Amino acid sequence: MQMKKLFCLLLLPMLLAGCATITNLTPSQYPRQASGFYRVEAEWKSRQATILPDSFQPLVMVGFDTYPMRPVPVVQDRWEAFIPIPADKDFVLYRYKFDYLVNAISKPHPDSLMSPEYTLKITGTK
Repeated sequence: MQMKKLFCLLLLPMLLAGCATITNLTPSQYPRQASGFYRVEAEWKSRQATILPDSFQPLVMVGFDTYPMRPVPVVQDRWEAFIPIPADKDFVLYRYKFDYLVNAISKPHPDSLMSPEYTLKITGTK
């Protein structure tokens, strides 16, 4: 009986840890824009009830530069940002990072989730 309780206690953090996902909704390529800005969008999904919903700080990371994301109007759990891509570049590597607070027994603590790296290709004339 004691071993069963210990196993359940050890299993609980593993069940809560893998409950969040980031899905890239950005096309893999865009035609070149005169403005030099390109829209990227991601969906956040989580079954983890301890995440404080008002604590999200999603970012797009391009190299060492970060760009804040904002909620997509009307659609829940989707975030967007416009990232600059210089006219002399044909592609960029980017990833998403979601920082948030998790409710804990003593006080909320920070946590984050980072996506894999994606490539955005720019087509058309320079």
